[in-house]
Amino acid sequence: MATEIGKAFGLADDTVWTEVAPGNRRAVLAQRPELMLVAFSFDKGAVGALHSHPHTQVSYVAEGSFDVTIAGVTTRLTAGGSYIVAPNLVHGVVALEEGLLIDTFTPRRDEFLA
Repeated sequence: MATEIGKAFGLADDTVWTEVAPGNRRAVLAQRPELMLVAFSFDKGAVGALHSHPHTQVSYVAEGSFDVTIAGVTTRLTAGGSYIVAPNLVHGVVALEEGLLIDTFTPRRDEFLA
């Protein structure tokens, strides 16, 4: 039990950012095999390229504004907006200004831990 509690807290000072693409960084904030919380930071104009994965994803726009495309449909979202992506749907974003997305994945995206 102590081991599980010890992994329950993500400290800001422990956050490690990884460059994903030009102008796009990610940080795994918390994770367990069944769930993962990840921050994605974008510079203005940065692209989260169209892709798909077998995970369910829920995303919250914490800062900025984004054009979000899911299965060929694009919607503009600003801070406070959110979206959900079913497994295997093609999706991506374009940052219209500097911004931050908070993403959850179920199950965990193990490739983000490598």
